[in-house]
Amino acid sequence: MKKRNWFRSISRLFLWSHVIGVIGFYIVLWLRTAPAKEDRAAQESSEPQNPAPSKSSPLVSVIVPARNEERNIRRCVTSLLEQDYANFEVIVVDDGSADATPRILEEIAQHHPRGSRLFVLRLRDNLPPGWAGKPHAINCGTQEAHGDWLLLTDADTWHAPGALSYAVHKAIDEQVDLLSLGSRQELPGFWERVVMPMAYLGIMMQYPPRQVNDPSSPVALANGQFILIRRAVYDALGGYARPELRDTLLDDRDLAQVVKRQGYRLRMFDGRGLVHVRMYRNLRETWRGWRKNAFLGSRGGLIFTIITLIGLPVVAIAPFLLPVLAWALNRFPAFKHQPITPSEVALATLLELAPLLAYRRWVDKELGVPWYYALTHPLAGAIFEGIIAQSAWRVLTHKGVDWSGRQYYYKKATRAGASPA
Repeated sequence: MKKRNWFRSISRLFLWSHVIGVIGFYIVLWLRTAPAKEDRAAQESSEPQNPAPSKSSPLVSVIVPARNEERNIRRCVTSLLEQDYANFEVIVVDDGSADATPRILEEIAQHHPRGSRLFVLRLRDNLPPGWAGKPHAINCGTQEAHGDWLLLTDADTWHAPGALSYAVHKAIDEQVDLLSLGSRQELPGFWERVVMPMAYLGIMMQYPPRQVNDPSSPVALANGQFILIRRAVYDALGGYARPELRDTLLDDRDLAQVVKRQGYRLRMFDGRGLVHVRMYRNLRETWRGWRKNAFLGSRGGLIFTIITLIGLPVVAIAPFLLPVLAWALNRFPAFKHQPITPSEVALATLLELAPLLAYRRWVDKELGVPWYYALTHPLAGAIFEGIIAQSAWRVLTHKGVDWSGRQYYYKKATRAGASPA
């Protein structure tokens, strides 16, 4: 009898420890990831105008690296040319595109009313040794830039007419050296709506917005879809020609880390009303895209990745399967005569799912995902379990990371989590 009571107490200890752990995880997650209200950018919907340049409108060089972006490049460049800011140029770096990207850019330059502001720099499809594609393209673009500020953005973005004006004036008013805007994710497909909330959760957990914007915190992050940086600061740091930035596959985060480490002011704002992006269009693209940086982007390196691989099923999948797990546990002979009761299982399940679904509902609302996708949370957890495992395996075994038709063999895997806690 004592032995049975002992087993019974152990089973309940596991159950309620799990309940406390899941509740605590989502409470801590909320406290870490909720952004400050003052970091939300204003909604901008004004039509493009042609104001005259002034001292408060320094020249901005917009740099767009593009490689095989025929699906996106017209929308992106057109939105940039239609900014209501007075004084800017757009430099698109065509990084060896083999699709219709060059033709589309030529059409825009010839037929758009502001086509004279567009300069297209065409690169060959062979990288110099020691470079990754995007840092090299940006570096080449900056060499052609004349602006006092640089806006680094991606070819799959769309910019509201007031985006550049807002960012420049905000940076000048608040004396910011690098200003980055978070973007609205366009998620029309099923798999995008399943996976993106889990990706958002992971990024915000490791890079809390309040810590990113805190000058006393070493945590640094920028959104590569919109990075506005003073040209003088970029040049002082060496830009992407800086040795540790040349081969990075996390160009936005690593640039932000250098900026903050050198004592310059970094700020991130919620710019979802100003910048939109559609990153991926199916599960295959989503998997490969996040596989590229899931391991390299971890602040804790290998140790944190192992903890994540163990903990993710515990906090994302197990709460939905708690009745099944309890039933399976009760099948063991040691627990069969004194099983965990259905009422205990129901209460535990309710206590775990309440904070989980509340937090997931907040994330879904932030991303514009319908509420019922919260029920796909365990599916998202299972997908990311595979993405993280494969990402770590490919880097640690030197299998390489494939992106934009190129293969990268990252030799500094131990530096993946170099960012201090």
